[in-house]
Amino acid sequence: MATETLSRSIVESGQRAAARSDVSAGTEKRSATFRVWRGAGPAGALRDYSTNVSEGMVVLDAIHQIQAETASDLAVRWNCKAGKCGSCSAEINGVPRLMCMTRLSELDLEKPVTVEPMRAFPPVKDLVTDVSSNFRAKKRIRRFTPRPPDAPDGTWRMAQADADRVQEFRKCIECFLCQDVCHVLRDHHLHEQFVGPRLLVHAAQLEMHPLDILDRTDDLKESHGIGYCNITKCCTKVCPENITITDNAIIPLKERVIDKHYDPLGKLVRLVRGKKAGGGRREAGGGSGSPAL
Repeated sequence: MATETLSRSIVESGQRAAARSDVSAGTEKRSATFRVWRGAGPAGALRDYSTNVSEGMVVLDAIHQIQAETASDLAVRWNCKAGKCGSCSAEINGVPRLMCMTRLSELDLEKPVTVEPMRAFPPVKDLVTDVSSNFRAKKRIRRFTPRPPDAPDGTWRMAQADADRVQEFRKCIECFLCQDVCHVLRDHHLHEQFVGPRLLVHAAQLEMHPLDILDRTDDLKESHGIGYCNITKCCTKVCPENITITDNAIIPLKERVIDKHYDPLGKLVRLVRGKKAGGGRREAGGGSGSPAL
């Protein structure tokens, strides 16, 4: 009898210690409701799911938990869960965000947390959308075309400042949150006429590269639809990599288009100098000596 009492006391003591440890480690659980979009194609509705959450969890953790507990057929796209693959883009409480980078501690769990697919793209199932229009648009942007090497050994010379300028654009993880928040794509669905902020960043990376010799300003004006952008800076605000999309990429590209197509003095100078006569190519040796934006 005494042995059983002692054993029970030890077990209960261990349970109390484990409970205290859970609290101190931030694993105390509470219930939260997630209002998740369910449906195939355009037809669907929001459905409520309740699950236990704890400190440190992100929205993607909660979605996975819902999958495991009550909705095994819930479709969601994800991969790295580290904010680097750009797969788990969604709209959380109406704001385009990465589910893996949205901590529950940032949200008001007293109310249902709404999780919906990106509205700028055709829905496939549940939280998965068809983002293939972005890849089609990327194919329309002419590829990197470097000038001939500067040295006999096949290497180039460039100013460090010119090389540094395009590094920011290379951080893009193609989550397409900037595309989702863009009103031209979100509200007007002009995916075939306007490449969107993500692809304008890609075009800027090429146009501003110190070795690239192609001139894409005609493409930007005509086929890429840069004139549709009215620089509201929504894309910059939602970028998880903090790329200054509007100020550092889109506005400089717009300035290049304006300089070429709408500046009469610039046209006269180019006519006199015979520039831009090489069929859409810039003068070799861009770098620091290229025209300022």
